[in-house]
Amino acid sequence: MKQHIGEARQILQALGFPPAQTNVRSARVLLALLDLPPNKPWREATNETKGVWPIIQWISANLDMTYAMNSRETIRKDTLHQFVAAGLAVYNGEDAARAVNSPKAGYHIDPLALSLLRVYGTPMWDSELLAYLQARPGLVLEYARRRDLELVPVLTPTGEGLQLSSGAHSELIRDLIQEFAPRFVPGSRLVYVGDTGKKHAIFDVDYLAELGVVVDKHGKLPDVVLHYTGGGNDWLILAEACSSVGPVDGKRYAELTALFAHATPGLVFVSGFPDRATMRKFLADLAWETEAWVAEAPDHLIHFNGSRFLGPYSLV
Repeated sequence: MKQHIGEARQILQALGFPPAQTNVRSARVLLALLDLPPNKPWREATNETKGVWPIIQWISANLDMTYAMNSRETIRKDTLHQFVAAGLAVYNGEDAARAVNSPKAGYHIDPLALSLLRVYGTPMWDSELLAYLQARPGLVLEYARRRDLELVPVLTPTGEGLQLSSGAHSELIRDLIQEFAPRFVPGSRLVYVGDTGKKHAIFDVDYLAELGVVVDKHGKLPDVVLHYTGGGNDWLILAEACSSVGPVDGKRYAELTALFAHATPGLVFVSGFPDRATMRKFLADLAWETEAWVAEAPDHLIHFNGSRFLGPYSLV
């Protein structure tokens, strides 16, 4: 097993990865992506798509390490992202528009790289490695262009452009910013925007602190935070984009209430849905004293309380 992991590290070094991606963790991830346990030769490597948690489970079942579930972000950010950037792995190759938080999201080894790795340890390795390294810069540029084309463009309230990772979730975040906000909280300030690909697209920490909200980058913020002061109001709009998961249910309502407990503006909770069919799946879960908005009917809100329309509720 140690020899197998050592060989994987040697391959990553030969491919030019820096020390942070030639460590034992990255070697284990490479073997998982290749479905290559210690008793399997390199020529039998495969490239079936695996998500981060299936990768962790494979390592636990076949190698010398059991990673905790909270290791997923480390593996994603410190190994898989670099594999993709270098062209060694492909993310969501079957459906590039698939959301990062989709249960079907996953990684697989690029076919050209797979062909190279299958000859590791044979007389062909040196010549094939040289040919691969000569071809790879063009591949990396091509993959980067594809990723750029797949980004979701967003126009912020100030007229600035923003690029979010591809997928239905980002498209709904865009709709909350471009369609919901101008209709119901016009002129509001965009304080925070989450992005499943890079965690935060906008995070105005100083401005939030002025409003009494102090959270670190690991806090579970909503997808969109807007500060609305129009019409004599002072509201923080906490909006969740629910393309497949994540409406403001009772649990999330309590989490956000605690996270923004010291905010000076009143809190308004909004669950955004792409269409009514998606909203119907979560109707029974939506918390009272919240709002539901549907992108396919952007001029309307559904109020989950009868005492008033859009606005914050007293927490006492």
